[in-house]
Amino acid sequence: MFGNLFEEDYSTVSNNQYGKGKKLKITALAPPAPRELTNLSGLRNQGGTCYLNSLLQTLHFTPEFREALFSLGPEELGSLEDKDKPDAKVRIIPLQLQRLFAQLLLLDQEAASTAELTDSFGWTCDEEMRQHDVQELNRILFSALETSLTGTSGHDLINRLYHGTVVNQIVCKECKNISEKQEDFLDLTVAVKNVSGLEDALWNMYVEEEVFDCDNLYHCGACGRLVKAVKSAKLRQLPPFLTISLLRFNFDFVKCERYKETSCYSFPLRINLKPFCEQSEVDDAEFIYDLFSVIIHKGGCYGGHYHVYIKDVDHLGNWQFQEEQSKPDVNLKALQNEDEGDDPLTVLKAVLLQEESNLIPVDQLGQKLLKKIGVSWNKKYRKQHGPLRKFLQLHSQVFLLSPDESTVSLVKNLSIQAESDFQRNHEQILHMLASEPPRLNDDTICSHWFDINDSKVQPIQEKDITQQFQGKESAYMLFYRKSKLQRPVEARANPRYRVPCHLLAEMDAANTQLQIKRAEHDSVNNNFELHLHLGSHYYFFNGALHPVISQTESVWDLTFDKRKTLGDLRQSIFQLLGFWEGDIILSIAKHLPAGLHVYQTLDGDELALCEAGVADGEDIFVWNGVEVGGVHIETGPDCEPLLLNVLRQGTGAGAECEQPVELPVVVPANAEVGSVRTALALPEGVILMTITGPAEEERWAAIPREDLKKTFREQGLRDGSSILVQDSNTDDKSFLPKQGTWVTSMDEINWIQVKNLCQSEPDGKQVKVSASVNAVVYDIRIKAIKDFKLMTDLAETSCLRPIDSNGKLLCPVPDSSTLKEAEIKMGSLLGLCLGKAPTSSQLFLFFALGTDVQPGEEMEVIVEETISVRECLKIMLEKSGQPGDMWHLRKMDWCYEAGEPLCEDATLKELKICSGDTLLLIEGKLPPRGFLKVPMWWYRPPGPSGQWASQDLPSHAAPQVSSRQAVPTRGNCSSRKVPAASRVSGSLRTKIT
Repeated sequence: MFGNLFEEDYSTVSNNQYGKGKKLKITALAPPAPRELTNLSGLRNQGGTCYLNSLLQTLHFTPEFREALFSLGPEELGSLEDKDKPDAKVRIIPLQLQRLFAQLLLLDQEAASTAELTDSFGWTCDEEMRQHDVQELNRILFSALETSLTGTSGHDLINRLYHGTVVNQIVCKECKNISEKQEDFLDLTVAVKNVSGLEDALWNMYVEEEVFDCDNLYHCGACGRLVKAVKSAKLRQLPPFLTISLLRFNFDFVKCERYKETSCYSFPLRINLKPFCEQSEVDDAEFIYDLFSVIIHKGGCYGGHYHVYIKDVDHLGNWQFQEEQSKPDVNLKALQNEDEGDDPLTVLKAVLLQEESNLIPVDQLGQKLLKKIGVSWNKKYRKQHGPLRKFLQLHSQVFLLSPDESTVSLVKNLSIQAESDFQRNHEQILHMLASEPPRLNDDTICSHWFDINDSKVQPIQEKDITQQFQGKESAYMLFYRKSKLQRPVEARANPRYRVPCHLLAEMDAANTQLQIKRAEHDSVNNNFELHLHLGSHYYFFNGALHPVISQTESVWDLTFDKRKTLGDLRQSIFQLLGFWEGDIILSIAKHLPAGLHVYQTLDGDELALCEAGVADGEDIFVWNGVEVGGVHIETGPDCEPLLLNVLRQGTGAGAECEQPVELPVVVPANAEVGSVRTALALPEGVILMTITGPAEEERWAAIPREDLKKTFREQGLRDGSSILVQDSNTDDKSFLPKQGTWVTSMDEINWIQVKNLCQSEPDGKQVKVSASVNAVVYDIRIKAIKDFKLMTDLAETSCLRPIDSNGKLLCPVPDSSTLKEAEIKMGSLLGLCLGKAPTSSQLFLFFALGTDVQPGEEMEVIVEETISVRECLKIMLEKSGQPGDMWHLRKMDWCYEAGEPLCEDATLKELKICSGDTLLLIEGKLPPRGFLKVPMWWYRPPGPSGQWASQDLPSHAAPQVSSRQAVPTRGNCSSRKVPAASRVSGSLRTKIT
């Protein structure tokens, strides 16, 4: 499950051991983000390693474990630089853990990477994407680390910190003989089902005794017969760090399925383990443990997410909450009431224990509860635990309801236990209060807790831990440390404490590199390239600015930080120029076909460039703000110069007069259209402009006399527009009728042109059908059929299809749509074709063979949008007459190129295939899901003479494929570094598990 995590062979590390199965490292363009306000570093999730991250953070925040690992130097562990040497003794796992802990302590980044550590485990990409159980990982990681440290001074690291023992005893009641068996443990596994909390679970395991009597007698070796006996277990030796795994996952044998136990399960922040240990003369302080880590699982038994609550023992992080002052006078009754009030199970047990018969009507139980805690059930518990009666039913192991559910009592064996539990808890609280008060440097005075969720770290309060007692997001592993383990003063808020010198130097160098990369990235992302145009290098001519000399010599390129202000830019330009008389005015300029035009002036020296509207690559005109070369300059978009192509009739005689003369004319955009006649010295005349005809050909339309007072921009003219100016005295021999149709007004187009494509004539007849934008396509089609005098049967078996400028038939138009809804312009050309238009649930698709598609080669098909790509492929193969099934589909993109292969299991609707799209039938079958198709080359090394030696393949080798096995020349050997193989084929299918 965990790769070869058990199998590290540190004695001989080969070159291939850590290269095999490595994932591709993708280097991000941006450097890692620095640490956030907490000043703690998270761990990046590799896809499914949240469970690993939670455990590694727990080990990192166990200072004794971290420092014991740091104490092992290169003389014992080796060096990572030597890991590829054949005979090097390098212990990879502890070295990578050391490096990771140093990064978490010292490297200024938001989250560290565990990629190199998981590589040392031998994990593959698949292993890193699959989530496992953190309890199992804890045991496996400890075992692997213990194996890796064999032969070093840290060989007993795991045992020294986490090893404990449990003793199981069976006492014969006849001869008092004791049979004893001792067991070792690195973590304790406790039950969650039918248990209210950790202390109850430990009580059941290490205080309760199992009695052998009646039909279940014990065979005593000393007595030599079956006798009555008592079996019990006790904790004999406690480790400095106690790991407790909660059995939240169980199996329901009735439903035959796994489930997660989400009931309330409390655990204390400080616990006294003395009642669960063997009697000894050891100081009571040896049995007091403090909680410092809680690994939390969110989700169900088949998946979820892990994160961890961590207590910052050394105060390495920045805890932004205000520290609560601890109260010196602790009231026992208040402490009891607070503990009881948080757990409804404990409160209800206490209420029933106060009744003489332990029996009470359910209706009175709520009143007793209100009297005891001062708050009703509905107000305090209903939102989280539901109605009171339902809560009693769910905890049938504790409460016994009568058949009519009118009365409730405690289960008999639990009522006795509850009394003893109450007395035991009472004594423990008194004992804790009477114990030695914490010292000034004790962490219990001010506990700093953080929620570390992969790369995100945020502070939490200690009371937030109680929210993880129950529910789908609840505690899964608990980590306690002995209270008497005090940290030295030097370690407090000191992340460099006990870190080896070589790791300190490595982290300092890495931080320096990070600062450099961030500065470079910051410079790249925040720098603008500006093009400066100096007013003294330009002159004004024909409505625009032009360089006095070449364009290259007139422009200065300047790289400038966009976060700096406009005043900073002005000052930098002044320093570049060295001398400037008067004020420096900066204006946005733009290159137009007519020349350079100046737009708005940049004002507000306190504004940053991005705030002032300056973009990357902007052209900045540097001038005095009034004139250039003695000419006053008009600025702004309103007077933008337009370069128009003006056509006018020739002034010569005969044929020359019939040919148009084309003149490039520059006019201001805010000038009146009629002013063009003045520029051409024509006091009277007709001005025409081009419009798009029904077949997308250009046509001339006369501009009405009243529109001549409109500006060129209002009339819709842009750079490159053509206008025709004709003298009103021109006779009928004008060239205009020979050039095209004269449309006197654009508003006169109120028709649709329909071409008959239902018959086989090469030149289909065309008719004009009067219509408006709100005309229904069906009505237009019926009118066209009547005008063509075709058979009425075509009303049910025909459709209208737009024809583009290349003569290609486009997707049929639904009959129910209007011209406006179908986005068909007035004057457009439609084709009347055989076949019905697709319905609302169907798609009209073009398809073709291969990627080199010529116009007119596409085939057409109508399919349901809910069919799969595999079914669509089958339909297209049948229609195109292609045999076999070695094909797949790709969608042609807007560049008329084949896109990525379409997933054969997905539907066309899921892939957002639309009517009118073109699909390409590409030869070659896609590999099944989970497989890759990998090309293979056969590499043959050169012989002793330098020539490429031939090498016979074994008799069992696969046949060679000529397209993949051409022997490479010496020049391209290095570019094809693949392992030599004696068996070669054209491709290799690799299963991805």
